[in-house]
Amino acid sequence: MQIVKSVTDIETVYTQALERYLGGGGERALRRAYEVGRMALANEIGLLEMAELHHSAFNKILCNALGQDEIAVGFADASQFLAESLSPYEMAYRGYCDAVAGLRSVNETLEKEVKRIAHAVHDEAGQILVAVYLALAEITPELSPSLQAKISDVTHLLHQVEDQLRGLSHELRPTILDDLGLVPAVRFLTDRASKRFGLSIRIETTLQSRLLPSVETALYRIVQEALNNIAKHSQARNVWVQLDDRGKRMVCSIRDDGIGFHAQTRLTERGKKGLGLIGMQERLSPLGGTLQIDSEPGRGTTLLITLPMEDSNVNSSVAC
Repeated sequence: MQIVKSVTDIETVYTQALERYLGGGGERALRRAYEVGRMALANEIGLLEMAELHHSAFNKILCNALGQDEIAVGFADASQFLAESLSPYEMAYRGYCDAVAGLRSVNETLEKEVKRIAHAVHDEAGQILVAVYLALAEITPELSPSLQAKISDVTHLLHQVEDQLRGLSHELRPTILDDLGLVPAVRFLTDRASKRFGLSIRIETTLQSRLLPSVETALYRIVQEALNNIAKHSQARNVWVQLDDRGKRMVCSIRDDGIGFHAQTRLTERGKKGLGLIGMQERLSPLGGTLQIDSEPGRGTTLLITLPMEDSNVNSSVAC
């Protein structure tokens, strides 16, 4: 593939290829349109730029070569050439749709597995602990006072294990998210984070109803990841979480008063994963959502998440 460096270079190549095709170059010249389209795509030239480029190239050819009786035929052939040059864009778009659908499927599969594990930790492990409690209660009366005291210590440790398992289960997949929805689940999450990390977390919301499960899960996981990042890196004391239903959009903002960072620098550093930001974007992309980061050293950090609420964008399958 020919290497080009600018839109002007590609326009020159495109004009030459189009002129050759209109001059009777046949199928071989038409295949050149596909190659030029690949060049343009590789150089991040958009569809509108391609349309403008085609218009400019065809005008030059009209002025320089075609007579009046050839214009009608030239238009038809030029349209075919443009369509062929846009084939790589169509293929790239279909590949993107397949990737988005695959990512959604992976996210849904992971959530199902997490839910299964959370259920096993909470219910199955809990049942085993109940059996242990009953066994200890049965043998305790037959033991000496000193051994009964030791059994009491063991029982106390088992209660701690039970509390930790219950907390782990809720962190993996809180039943409150499935039963009551996003807002109660986020309140539960922030309450635990506030106690664990010593943060003052305020929640404001205008949500009045349940969202689609995929949207609720994505937003819950993003808030969860954001709070973990704040606790690990920000040195913040205060956090504000806002959930707003704006009709066709769901907007979530997470703001802290921590030390902040150079957002653009961090996101472009090689080998950096952006404080979990890639994972957040991977949850948003299949739903048509966007993530914006506003941060500077000494100014704290704000994450702004926007999700379209139209059924066509947030249903269980990706339409492309």
